[in-house]
Amino acid sequence: MGVRTSRRGPRAALLLTAALTASALLSGCGDDDPVSERADRAASTTSGDGVTASQESASPSSDAPAFEGGDEPVTADPSGDAALTVTAIRVGAHDDHDRVVFELGGTGTPGWDVRYVDQAASQGSGDAVEVAGGEVLQVTVSGVRYPFETGLTEFSGGPVAGAGTGGVTEVVWDATFEGTSVAFVGTRERAPFRVELLTGPTRLVVDVAR
Repeated sequence: MGVRTSRRGPRAALLLTAALTASALLSGCGDDDPVSERADRAASTTSGDGVTASQESASPSSDAPAFEGGDEPVTADPSGDAALTVTAIRVGAHDDHDRVVFELGGTGTPGWDVRYVDQAASQGSGDAVEVAGGEVLQVTVSGVRYPFETGLTEFSGGPVAGAGTGGVTEVVWDATFEGTSVAFVGTRERAPFRVELLTGPTRLVVDVAR
């Protein structure tokens, strides 16, 4: 009596192999999906002025930290090797503050004296300087030198308008005199401010609360 061989054995094995292969492919997706990884890696970027840009909405959050600053004078000393020139002034608007940036070239780090004054007056002459706004924030940068000493071109433009800003009206450049450079920041009111030094390039940053 002959032996009967079933033909369903190899076919069943092939079906089982295909099922296992499909299961392995499905398990390979999940958390390692390249699309998910790209979404998670959507990092924020920081501009040269320390402003963070994100893919998220720019609308202020209710739990965002309050602006840290005050309306009293803020001062700092320059480094011993400071020999700088203010080469550019920029004004920008942010969620809860306006930012004024003084870019400097040369060596060392600057000092500063930032305070509200009753009247904007030019260095040396004492002549009144016209500044738009309800208040005047005087920014005195120390550790600077004349352009012929640093070999850099000093900022010499007219008032820098605060386009889209809520607190800063304009920035008026005065002059460099005996180791200090002065500019006047017009503000709509006596708002809190803060001062920060950034590097690469060297920038003195004044933030005014909106």
